[in-house]
Amino acid sequence: MMQIPMNLFMWLIALLPIIVLLVLMIKFQWGATEAAPVGLMITVITGVVFYKANITLLASESAKGIWNALVILVIVWTAILMYQVAEEANAFSVIRKGMGELLPNELLMILAMGWIIESFLQGITGFGVPVAVGAPLLIGIGVSPLWAVIIPLLGQSWGNTFGTLAAAWDSLAMSAGIHVGSAEYFRTAFVAGSFLWIWNLVIGLVICWFYGKGRGIKKGLPAVVILSLIQGGGELLLSQFNTTLACFVPACGGMVAIFLLGRTSWYKEPWKLSDSPIMIRKEIKEEESNVPEGMTLVQAFVPYILLAVITLIVLLCEPINAILGSLKFGFSFPETKTGYGFVNAAVKGYSSFSPFTHASMFLFISSILGLIYYRKCGWISKEGTKAIFIRSVSMTMPSGIAVIGLIIMSKIMGGTGQTLVLAQGISQVLGKGYVVLAPIVGMIGSFMTGSNMSSNILFGNFQMTTASMLGVKASALLGAQTAGASVGSSISPSNIILGTTTANILGSEGEALKRILPISVTMTLLIGVFTMVFLVLI
Repeated sequence: MMQIPMNLFMWLIALLPIIVLLVLMIKFQWGATEAAPVGLMITVITGVVFYKANITLLASESAKGIWNALVILVIVWTAILMYQVAEEANAFSVIRKGMGELLPNELLMILAMGWIIESFLQGITGFGVPVAVGAPLLIGIGVSPLWAVIIPLLGQSWGNTFGTLAAAWDSLAMSAGIHVGSAEYFRTAFVAGSFLWIWNLVIGLVICWFYGKGRGIKKGLPAVVILSLIQGGGELLLSQFNTTLACFVPACGGMVAIFLLGRTSWYKEPWKLSDSPIMIRKEIKEEESNVPEGMTLVQAFVPYILLAVITLIVLLCEPINAILGSLKFGFSFPETKTGYGFVNAAVKGYSSFSPFTHASMFLFISSILGLIYYRKCGWISKEGTKAIFIRSVSMTMPSGIAVIGLIIMSKIMGGTGQTLVLAQGISQVLGKGYVVLAPIVGMIGSFMTGSNMSSNILFGNFQMTTASMLGVKASALLGAQTAGASVGSSISPSNIILGTTTANILGSEGEALKRILPISVTMTLLIGVFTMVFLVLI
C-alpha cells in the first residue's frame, strides 16, 4: 500500500529538480549539457532522502532512462546526417533560391519551412524529427539559428496528439481505459481537437509576430487563418471519423494550400521586411556563389522527399509495417518499490525498439540514398562523404550528456513517486478548481519526458480518476491533458536539444526556452480556462 505523505513539503521537494533546471537554463543561461547533471543529482538526492528510494530502484530507472535516451540520440544523429548531406551538396542554397521563386513572400516561405513542413513531418514521424529537420531548413533560407530552433518547436507542437499516426492519442485511450470507437472516445477527441485548433492558429500568428510584429501579423493573417482552418479544423473534423489520419491528412492539405496561397494576389509579389529580427541578411548574399550547377529545387529536396515516401510506405502499408515491425527488442526490469510502498511493476521488453519502423531508420536510409544520389550527380566528392560522417558524429556527441541526464531525471522522478505527488498535490488542493490546471499536468509530463505520448501514459489514468473524484466529465480533463502535453512538447529540453544540435548552437537551450515558455504556459492556462467553460456549458 502506497503511503507517500501528501503534504506541501513533499510537493515542493518533488518540484525542486524542475525549478532548479528552469532557473539554471533561463536565469543563468546554462546549456542543457550543464544543467541536466545538476537536475539529475538533485532528483537522486530527493528520491533517496525524502522518497525512500533504494539503490536497486535508482539503478533500474537509470537503465530505463539510458535506453530511452539512446533511442532518441539515434534520431539526433540520423537527422544531423541528413542535414550534413544536404549541406555538403550545397542543397540549402538551391532551396533558398527555389523557395524564394515559388514563395516570393518571405513570411509565407518562413511559415512553409517552419510550420507547414514541420506539421507534415509530425503527422508521419514525430519523435522530434520535425525540429531536428526543420532547424537546418530555416537556417538555409536565412533565419538566424536561434529562431530556426524556436519556430519548428512551436510549429510541430499542435500535431503531437494525433501526429505520428495518433501514437500519443492511442496511448491516452489505453492509459485512461477508454474503449476505442465509443462515444466517450470521440467526445474526448473532439475536446482535444478543439483545443489543438486554437493552438494551431496561435502558432501561425506567433510566427508572424516573431517575423515582424504588427506588420508581420497584418501580412500573414489571411494565410494563417486559411492554413489553420485546413490544419486545425481538418484535424478536429477527422478526429470524429479516423483518429489515425486526423493530423496527417490535414497536414498534407496545408502543404498544398501554402503553395496555392503563394500564387494569390496577396502573396505572389516579392515581399520582405528588411529589419526582421529573426533574419540574417548578410550571410545570404555571401553564399549566392555556392549554388551547385544544374541542381533543381526538387533535387535539393531529394533526401526530404525520400524521407516522406519511405515513412508513408512503411507506416501506412500494413503488410510491410507488420513484417518490418516484427523485429523488436527491449530489456526486462524487475519490480522495484520505495520505502513508502510506491511500486514500479516488473516489465518485459521495456520500451521495445523496432529498428526497421523507427524514425531513425527512415532518416538514415533517406540520408544514405540522398548521399548516393548527390555523389552520382557530382555534387558531393569522396572527401566530402567522409567529412559528412565525421561532422555528424562530432555534432551528436555533446547532446548525449544532456539527453541522457534529462531522461534519467524524468524516470527517477516517476519511479520514486515524485511525479505522482506533483500531480495529486495540485488536484487535492484545488478541488474542482483543478480543472483549470489539468492541462498543466499534461505539460509537466511532456516537459519532463519530451513526449506527448509519455505524458499521456503517465497521467491518462490519473486524469480519469481525478475526473471521477471531482464529479466532472472525463472527456474534458483527458482532452485538456493531451492538449497541454502537446503544447508542452515545445518546451521540452530534450526536444530543444534536438534543434540546437542540428542548428549547431548547442548550449543555447536556455535562451530558446526563455522565448517559448511564456507563450506555451499562457496557452496551457487558456486551455484550462476553456476546459472549465466547456464543463459549465455541457
